[in-house]
Amino acid sequence: MTMTELNRLANEKSPYLLQHAGNPVDWYPWGEEAFEKAAREDKPILLSIGYSTCHWCHVMEHESFEDPEVARLLNEAFVSIKVDREERPDIDAIYMTVCQILSKGGCGWPLNIVMTPDRKPFFAATYIPKEARFGRAGMVDLVPKIKEIWDTQRDEVVRSAESITEAMRKAADAPAAAGGAPGMSALTTGYNQLLGRFDEINGGFGTAPKFPTPHNLVFLLRYWKRTGDEEALLMAEKTLAEMRLGGIYDHAGFGFHRYSTDAEWLLPHFEKMLYDQALLVMAYTEAYQATGKENYKKTAREIIEYVLRDMTSPEGGFYSAEDADSEGVEGKFYVWTTEELEAVLGKEDGELIARLYNARRGGNYSEEASGESSGGNILYLRAPLDELAMSFSEDAGAVSERVERARRKLCEARERRIHPHKDDKILTDWNGLMIAALSKAASAFGEPSYTNAARRAAEFILTTMRGEDGRLLHRFRTGEAGITAHADDYSFLIWGLLELYEATFDAEYLRTAIALQKDMNEHYLDAERGGYYFTANDAEEMIIRHKEVYDGAVPSANSAALLNLLRIGRITGDASYEGTAENLGKAFSAVVEQAPSAYTQLLTGLDFGIGPSYEIVISGERGKEDTESMLEALRGVYVPNKVVLLRDSSSGIEDIAPFTKEQDTIDGKATAYVCMNYECELPLTEPGKIRGLLSR
Repeated sequence: MTMTELNRLANEKSPYLLQHAGNPVDWYPWGEEAFEKAAREDKPILLSIGYSTCHWCHVMEHESFEDPEVARLLNEAFVSIKVDREERPDIDAIYMTVCQILSKGGCGWPLNIVMTPDRKPFFAATYIPKEARFGRAGMVDLVPKIKEIWDTQRDEVVRSAESITEAMRKAADAPAAAGGAPGMSALTTGYNQLLGRFDEINGGFGTAPKFPTPHNLVFLLRYWKRTGDEEALLMAEKTLAEMRLGGIYDHAGFGFHRYSTDAEWLLPHFEKMLYDQALLVMAYTEAYQATGKENYKKTAREIIEYVLRDMTSPEGGFYSAEDADSEGVEGKFYVWTTEELEAVLGKEDGELIARLYNARRGGNYSEEASGESSGGNILYLRAPLDELAMSFSEDAGAVSERVERARRKLCEARERRIHPHKDDKILTDWNGLMIAALSKAASAFGEPSYTNAARRAAEFILTTMRGEDGRLLHRFRTGEAGITAHADDYSFLIWGLLELYEATFDAEYLRTAIALQKDMNEHYLDAERGGYYFTANDAEEMIIRHKEVYDGAVPSANSAALLNLLRIGRITGDASYEGTAENLGKAFSAVVEQAPSAYTQLLTGLDFGIGPSYEIVISGERGKEDTESMLEALRGVYVPNKVVLLRDSSSGIEDIAPFTKEQDTIDGKATAYVCMNYECELPLTEPGKIRGLLSR
C-alpha cells in the first residue's frame, strides 16, 4: 500500500480512524472481518487504541504508522486493528486493564495490545518509538521479535493469554461483599486521603502531572457542608483558585486544558475535552453556591462561553474535543511572544498584558525535550485580576476594562491562526454531562440562555441518538448515529435530565429520565451481585463483561448511577430504586473501602444516601411572583442533597410523584412542603422561612 492509497478506515466515521486512513499499515476497524483474517492466516492481532486529540497518538502515527518500513513489518506479522477509545470505551476498558496487569500501572494512550485471533491478549505497551531509545524497545526490533515468539513459542504464548484472560474473568465475576453499602467511615477516610495528598502551596493533589478531577472538589464541598470542616472547604477553594490562575486555563479564549505537566498548573497539555469543561462548570458552580464568591461564578460562565462558542454543533449537540497540536506543534495556537502581544494590542496595552500575565521576552516556559526556552508565553496569573488591578496607580475598574478589551482582541487575533483539529463527533455520555452542567449553572445563576442550550442538546440526543427500538446510541457524526450505548451514556444522560428538570420544571424530562433508568436496569443491571455492567446484555460479546466504578478523569457509570437512583427514588417515592442503589453500593464496598478517595463521585452519592437529605415540593404556578420567590429562595442556599419538585396545574407531576396529590397551595399562596430524612415539616408560604429551614 502506498501513502496515497486509503485503507479500510476510510469508510469509518471516527475522526481518529480517519486520521489513519492514509497509512501504509493495512488497518482494519474492529469487526469480524479482521478476526476471521487473523484466524485464517494464523496471525496475531495488533490492537492499537487512541483518540483524535491524543498528542502521543499523533507522534506514533507520524513516526511509525506512516513509515513504509514499519508498515511492512506490521503487515507481515499482524492483522492490525485501529479503535477510537471514545467511540468504543468498552473495548478500551478491557484492554487497558490488560495493560495495567502486565505493566503494573503506568498505562495511557496510545495503547497497543497484541492478542490471539480469539481476542486473548499476551502483550501490552503504550507509545512505542520506531527505533529503540533510552531503554524503550522500538517497532523495528519489537515487531520481528513478537513474530518470532508467535511462530516458535506458540504454546507458551497461548498459555499466557489464557492465564491473563482467566484472571480478568475472575475479577469481573467477584461476588459482592457481605454487609451493606459503604457508610460514613468511607466519607471520612476519603476526605483524609485527599487531605494527605493535598498540595498546600499550589492546590490539587499529589505532584506533577496534575489533573483537575472536579468530582474530588465537589465531594470536598459536600463533606464541608456535612461536617463544617473548614479544611475541606479550603482544599476545594485553593484548588479551584489556583487552576483558574494557571496556564491550564485558557485566559484568552476560556476553557480548561486537559492537565498540567507541572505541580504549579503552569504548563498544560493543551488539548481540551468536553467532559472536563462540564465537570469543572459543576465544580465552580457549586463553589459559588457554597461561598457566594463571584470569581467562581465568573469562571463557570467563561467555561460555558467557550463551549457554546467553539464546541456546539448547529444541531445543538456538543463536540468532543480540541487537539493540543496545530501545525505539528503542541500549544502553538495558544502561546504568545511579547512581540505578538504588542502587535495585536499596541505597545502600552501589550506591556500591560505582559506584566499581568507574566509574559517575557524569550518566553516563560521551557520545551520539555530540550529544557530550553520555547520563545512563547503561556498566559497565567499570580493573583486574581481584580487584586492585581488594585496595584496600579489608575482606577482598578478601568484597568479591568482595559484587560477585558485586550483579551477580546487577543481572542479575535487568535481566531486567524491555524486552529487545532476539532473532534466533531457527538457522544451521548459527554453530552449528558454538559447538559447537567448547563442546567446546574442555569439554576444557580438564573440564566435562561443556559437552560435553552441544555434543552437543545437534550432534544438532539433524545431524537437523533436512539435506535429503532428507542434505546440510546453512543456516537453521532456527519449525519449518522451509531454504536450501541454503554452504561455511561445512560448514567450521564439521566444525570443531565434530572438537573434539567430542576432548571425548567418540565416534567417530561423527569419522565424520560425515569424511562431511561428502567431501560438501564433491564439491560445493564447485575440483578444478582448489584451494580451495572458497562455493556448491555445484548451487546457484542467480549472476552469479559466488566463493570466500572473507579472515578478517574470522568466519573464511572456506577458512581453516577448511585446518585441518580437515590434521586429518582425520592422523586417517585418508589423504594425499589433505593434498594437498587443499596445493592450497587454493596457490590463495590470492598474496593471502595480500601481507597475511598478513588471513588469521590460514588462518595457524593453515599453522602446523599446517608443524609440528611431533603424532598421539597413547591405548590404554585410557574411564572407567578410568589412561586418564583419560593424557587429563588431555594437557589440562595447551598443544599446539594435535595430533590425539588414543582406542582402546578399543568405539570402532571402527580403521575410521577403520587405523594404530591394532596400538596396544594394554602390560601392561594405558593406553598413549600419540606421533608428531611423521611420526616416532614409543616407547610411554609414565606420564602424567608424555607431559606431559614434549609440553612439549619
